[in-house]
Amino acid sequence: PPPPGALPPNGGGGGVPLTPPTRRTLEIERSLADRPEHCLSGVMDRTVTPMGSRLLRRWLARPLRHLPTVRQRHAAIEELLEGGHDRPLQEQLAGSGDLERILARVALGSARPRDLAVLRDALARLPALQALLAPREPPLLRELAAEAGTHPEVVDLLQRALLETPPALIRDGGVLAPGYDAELDELRDLSTNADRFLLDLEARERARTGLANLRVTYNRVHGYAIEISRSQADQVPPDYVRRQTLKGSERYITPELKRFEDQVLSARERSLAREKALYEDLLEQLRAWLGPMQLSAAALATLDVLANLAERARTLDWSRPELTEDPALAIREGRHPVVEGVIDTPFVANDVHFDGERRMLVVTGPNMGGKSTYMRQTALIVLMALAGSFVPAAAARLGPVDRIFSRIGASDDLAGGRSTFMVEM
Repeated sequence: PPPPGALPPNGGGGGVPLTPPTRRTLEIERSLADRPEHCLSGVMDRTVTPMGSRLLRRWLARPLRHLPTVRQRHAAIEELLEGGHDRPLQEQLAGSGDLERILARVALGSARPRDLAVLRDALARLPALQALLAPREPPLLRELAAEAGTHPEVVDLLQRALLETPPALIRDGGVLAPGYDAELDELRDLSTNADRFLLDLEARERARTGLANLRVTYNRVHGYAIEISRSQADQVPPDYVRRQTLKGSERYITPELKRFEDQVLSARERSLAREKALYEDLLEQLRAWLGPMQLSAAALATLDVLANLAERARTLDWSRPELTEDPALAIREGRHPVVEGVIDTPFVANDVHFDGERRMLVVTGPNMGGKSTYMRQTALIVLMALAGSFVPAAAARLGPVDRIFSRIGASDDLAGGRSTFMVEM
């Protein structure tokens, strides 16, 4: 610990720096054997959203010197544990997707239909999430609930606009829900219900003309036509315009059929164009709520991390550390969080005690005797505590910390002018 008075009373602001060798040695994000599951984040990460997983790694990579913020995280975790709310909170957050990246795509205009469906479903869960967080006392949980909000206007817009399960791309259409746009519905109706219209038209024209063998046909070259036998050609109404003469029949077009032909032949293209334009407009509307939704996504990521840390504390028997203003580092029955999870035998817990008078320990022993495990365990407990997590110990008391250093083993860096002996020292 630093000598008394070396830091401001609250532990200072900003983060606790970790040198690259310290990050590697402590195996925060990857083990020295390059096994992601045998590292600190591999043990601690049971988040249910990608954005929560990223935030947890940021917390672990940058433990804080600002003790009030750390204490708020500890209090929130304790509240979730005492009320058994960590599991319900994770259930509410599960399936929320990666809202941070989805909103970034919305801002860039590149969000896909299924991105918006995930956004819709995630925002629709917010009222239930608010009900879960409403009675919570810690200020951090209250602040996160306020930042998450509910966004009813966005939910209503997306529920009206999108099909329940839209396709992956807007390119082929079929993304926007019926009833969202009258013109789009009409174009879709023309392209999908052409056969029904032709049957209705044929029945009406037979009734109007009295020609029982009249039929409506389609030809790729000449398009739609009303076909009757040549022997009945003198009975056609005056609004029939001859389109084609065949050996035994005549084909006619009417103003109504011509309008239908013009509409239906281009209905598919116009429908796609209309849907793409409406989709672009939908993204533009969403940009108006981008700021509040990004704040909401950040709040959900933080809630995911806190619920995850509560679950880890309950499952792995971690305790809340005490943060003090006095120089101290006292750990009772501490355990290495990673080693404990991978060995088959029970981990032998051990103690560490530093204060203003006792400021150094010389640890000796044979190779593979546990010296590096003991040192790294102490560093990891400090790091976890200042990241806002509970720690693998029966009790831990920490004073102000301004640096964490750890280097286990060394190698020559002759090009850099550092020998093995120098690096070790």
